[in-house]
Amino acid sequence: MKVVFMGTPDFAVDTLKEIIKAGHEVAAVVTQPDKAQGRSGALKMPPVKETAVANGIKVYQPVKLRTSEVVSEIEKIAPDVIVVVAFGQILPKTVLDIPKYGCVNVHASLLPKYRGAAPIQWAVINGDKESGVVTQRMDEGIDTGEILMTEKYTLAPDETGGSLFDRLAKMGAKLLVRTLEGLEAGTIVPTPQGEGATYAAKLEKLSGHIDFTQSAVKIERLVRGLDPWPCAYTYLDGKILKIWAAAVDAGYEGGETPGTVYKIDGQNIYVAAGEGGLIIKELQLEGKKRMDTESFLRGSRITRGTVLG
Repeated sequence: MKVVFMGTPDFAVDTLKEIIKAGHEVAAVVTQPDKAQGRSGALKMPPVKETAVANGIKVYQPVKLRTSEVVSEIEKIAPDVIVVVAFGQILPKTVLDIPKYGCVNVHASLLPKYRGAAPIQWAVINGDKESGVVTQRMDEGIDTGEILMTEKYTLAPDETGGSLFDRLAKMGAKLLVRTLEGLEAGTIVPTPQGEGATYAAKLEKLSGHIDFTQSAVKIERLVRGLDPWPCAYTYLDGKILKIWAAAVDAGYEGGETPGTVYKIDGQNIYVAAGEGGLIIKELQLEGKKRMDTESFLRGSRITRGTVLG
């Protein structure tokens, strides 16, 4: 097939590589503009652009696709299909109507659950046992298109946002290639999404602020879901304290104000939550490197009764 690929972040790279590997003609890549990075303000290419350039593929970077001349360029290409993976812009109907097989999106959830920007992290945060990827034929709604193919995945007990991201990126890439094969062969029957749609709200840095009045179970899931970004955090003596790994002390029966350190055993820090206790196993104090709690305690004066937050 002749393909136009639209995507921007790391999650989309595996799919672009699999399309190329499968022998499809990627006529063009459309991605977001380069962004300034760090104090120097030097422009950095999106990961998808880096892959496209490495493979000699023409790249377009419109600020707004809807009002861009790129639309006419896509019309000239006349692709069989437009593949969209975490592109970051809504496709107008003028683009949706161009390709013969439509615009096919890879989405990292079992739609209609978790439409929106952060389905991977919310699956972990909410304690889901199952996640997966779907390919959908896009319409004018946000993640509302008909389902083409689905692949499910059972989350590991220690699943993090990062590990699930990596897993679903690879699964989605292979599922997309199978979807293209099925569309070309005419063997796929699109299925409308059912009821019960939920929305996976976009995450920001403040999303990681720990509320110790919640249960330790919920906080531990937050820690895993927001690893590696934006990371769950609290405060110690006015400094940000990132929590990278934690466990639940289900035997703790309470008695301390949530956020209070009730035990230190030389290897872990135990903090009271609204229900149960949180065992902090890996952390990072502002200005310091990430380390296990045992190493942190060697150079810290934190004591029983210290209040975090």
